[in-house]
Amino acid sequence: MTTSFASLNLSPAVLANLQQLGYLEMTPIQAAALPTALAGKDLIAQAKTGSGKTAAFALALLDRLNPRRFAVQALVLCPTRELADQVTTEIRRLARAEENIKVVTLCGGIALRGQRASLEHGAHIVVGTPGRVMDHLQREYLNLEALNTLVLDEADRMLDMGFFDDIATVTKQCPKERQTLLFSATYPEGIEKLAKQFMLEPVQIKVESKPTESLIEQRFYEVTRHNRLATVAQLLNHFRPISTLAFCNTKQQCKDLVVYLQEQGFNALALYGELEQRERDQVLAQFANRSCSVLVATDVASRGLDISQLEAVINVDITPDPEVHVHRIGRTGRAGESGLALSLASMNEMGFVGKIEQYQNQPSVWAKIEELTPTEDAEKLGPLLPPMVTLQILGGRKEKVRPGDVLGALTSLEGGPAYTREQIGKIQVTEFCTFVAVERSLAQAACAKLNAGKVKGKSVKVRIL
Repeated sequence: MTTSFASLNLSPAVLANLQQLGYLEMTPIQAAALPTALAGKDLIAQAKTGSGKTAAFALALLDRLNPRRFAVQALVLCPTRELADQVTTEIRRLARAEENIKVVTLCGGIALRGQRASLEHGAHIVVGTPGRVMDHLQREYLNLEALNTLVLDEADRMLDMGFFDDIATVTKQCPKERQTLLFSATYPEGIEKLAKQFMLEPVQIKVESKPTESLIEQRFYEVTRHNRLATVAQLLNHFRPISTLAFCNTKQQCKDLVVYLQEQGFNALALYGELEQRERDQVLAQFANRSCSVLVATDVASRGLDISQLEAVINVDITPDPEVHVHRIGRTGRAGESGLALSLASMNEMGFVGKIEQYQNQPSVWAKIEELTPTEDAEKLGPLLPPMVTLQILGGRKEKVRPGDVLGALTSLEGGPAYTREQIGKIQVTEFCTFVAVERSLAQAACAKLNAGKVKGKSVKVRIL
């Protein structure tokens, strides 16, 4: 199978843009899905998160788009706001070859008013969560008459989260003559039901993810109810990963662990279902930009998270579902990097461990807690601190702030020392505020500089998170 994008029937401008973005070879899912998707057929594609599926459907929907027609021609439904934001960013990058393609994100946690205004200005592509898209349809802010492509991204996650009826409601309002592309990591029965109801002779493809297990070092530790939380702290002090995602089975366990780790001097934050969107944004921004060492999450809360450079995953509780276990540990060891997957199991969880062994077709490797001692280096280095600190600027997309504006303010000579690009980390602009990571030692000075200076010609309020 040829894996060059040039083998596809794409315009020279699109191919040149792909080249610029560093898309040289297609990933397995892109090579399998794109010929079918570009031919306009319905598609059910099974591939795990992080396999390059966004480009697979984005290139197909952009290919069918008429930029001169200001009407919604493509709709992408996603399980979470984080995933919707990532998909929007990716589509915008891939759409750079065309003049002025407008992508609007419709998710909860943001006032309907602003989203309605964006739709009124004319959008070509809508990316959103089922509930919020349904809201806009009911209020008649969103019109799907011109739609030619519907994408269901991470369909299994949407079904897990109870969105079947919402998806059905939205799909019924799409024109019958359309292409439907469904992407999913697993294939639960709800997907078959969706396909039967809403798809036209879909082509099914499944891309077996190449086992990256060799890059993920898995270790199991036997714990009791009493030493479980303390063991997490021991693991962090022993391995000293810069970024760790710790999974708990319940929201209460998340809360208990975060309190415990913070008392031990770790920079830890929690992510669970009931967090308000604003808090959720803050937590995710800090973890993604490496200014929080440990993110403690439940499985539902972590859906659709795509955090690169994750050194370790800790399963604080073993999950009863072996497929979820593989999904959890697959968050580390991405893109050819090595990763650590550390799992804690008590006697009454050994049955779950057995299921995981069967599912992975390999025995589990057990290590002893007694061997977890802070190294000499660790004692010299002191507590495990994240390399970056997050500054929060009041003002975001609403004020038309762009990452370049913030970078410009920090690297200019006005109002204090000019920082180099290397000293500044990830800059993330959300609806109402902007997060920027700076090296830990510069946090106070950089905050003072931004408060004293101007971003986009305006004074701003900045605080350290």
